[in-house]
Amino acid sequence: MSPVLHNAALITAASTAWYTLAITIAAVTAVAARTADRRRDAREVLKVLVRRNAR
Repeated sequence: MSPVLHNAALITAASTAWYTLAITIAAVTAVAARTADRRRDAREVLKVLVRRNAR
């Protein structure tokens, strides 16, 4: 495997891990936050993170 492909694979894996972590934190916060405002904000962030194009 060439170094360029290896580096691209590492960057992709790291980005995927961070994205998954962000979604997990937003989902847990949306369920477990103490105040309704924080839960609502976390749900909005989660909507942005998992938004898909409706085409």
